[in-house]
Amino acid sequence: MNTVYSVTRLNNEIKDLLDAVPGYRSLLVQGEISNYKAHSSGHHYMSLKDEGASINAVLFRSDAMRLKFRLENGMKVIVRARVSSFPRTGQVQLYISEVIPDGAGALNLAFEQLKAKLQAEGLFDAQHKKPIPRMPLKIALITSPTGAAVRDMVRILGRRWPLASVTLYPALVQGQGAADSIARAIGLANAIGDADVILCGRGGGSMEDLWAFNEEVVARAIFASEIPVISAVGHEPDVTIADFVADLRAPTPSGAAELAVPDRAEYALAVRALDTRMHAAAQKQVRQRLHQLQSLRQRLEARNPTRYIAEKRLLLDGLVDRLSASFPVYLKREEQKLTLLRRRLLSAGKDGVQRRRLRFARLVATLDAISPLRVLARGYAVATKGVRGAVVTDAAALKTGDRLHIRFAKGAANCRVTEIREEPNNGGKDV
Repeated sequence: MNTVYSVTRLNNEIKDLLDAVPGYRSLLVQGEISNYKAHSSGHHYMSLKDEGASINAVLFRSDAMRLKFRLENGMKVIVRARVSSFPRTGQVQLYISEVIPDGAGALNLAFEQLKAKLQAEGLFDAQHKKPIPRMPLKIALITSPTGAAVRDMVRILGRRWPLASVTLYPALVQGQGAADSIARAIGLANAIGDADVILCGRGGGSMEDLWAFNEEVVARAIFASEIPVISAVGHEPDVTIADFVADLRAPTPSGAAELAVPDRAEYALAVRALDTRMHAAAQKQVRQRLHQLQSLRQRLEARNPTRYIAEKRLLLDGLVDRLSASFPVYLKREEQKLTLLRRRLLSAGKDGVQRRRLRFARLVATLDAISPLRVLARGYAVATKGVRGAVVTDAAALKTGDRLHIRFAKGAANCRVTEIREEPNNGGKDV
């Protein structure tokens, strides 16, 4: 008689059958990831497919934490998984415990993925690089306190630039927890803020050994550092994410120490060269100043006031001698001029006086000819009236009793009018 199964019983028996197959407990499956989804719980759900089929798969959170790279649709992988089914749906699926990139190592893939991500965010941009101080006085070393790298760096720093003090911030540089340890040391150095530059790195090793410097937490700690960071990881061919983010990449820890500080010997040589140049320049300046001083002294002597006064005194003496010699001649000449002038004045004076006398005589004769006294001398008289002495020329201007002043050629008389007589041709009044 056929057994009737419930769906639950059937799905459970299918699961038991799959779990009972030894080969299904751990097998390698090659395929391409599709329908990928990272759940908020930390589990990852996907499908693996090839040209002919597809199967669902799940990667639980505990296994996903060991991944060094991000899963993406289209990625070809080889997974280690067990085959089982989910009783609630009866769906057969793979339970993945490990994912290996197909054709590239997991670490290489993780490196390229993180590099692309951080580069897209601008963490590698040159504009964010801080300048390394030329002569740091305080240096922070972030590395293992027991490795050969720290000894090399301390030795080179002390030889090249003993003026700087070196502080070691110990950190794990390999294995579990190394990335977090490096990031904490970088943060501590910035919190203390006493360093001028940070040297962060370790000696050489495999990619797995150097992997802590490829972790995102270290990259972001370097980027966030306020103190310039020089990366010093591995050997020259080794390249890490820390090298891209750091303000300066050194090929080795020893190279980082050489890049971090100047060489005291080179500075000493430069100082000696500058000292030589300074002395040569000083001597040249002294020679030039002495030459200028000599030139000024000669010019000053040429313009000495005492000499100038002496020269002018000689010139004055010469002028005095010339004046003394020429003065008598000058006086005689001037006396002759004065005598001649006096003669001319006397001659001109006599002629002038004679001319003025003749003119005066003519004027006197003319005045005498027209003088009223000359008329009075012929028997005429002048009668004036009143205080102002108005000349009376018409008898009609008089009245009886008026007082008149009569002027004769010789003497005068005051008269009173007793009678007025007019000329016969004027009507016949008598005075």
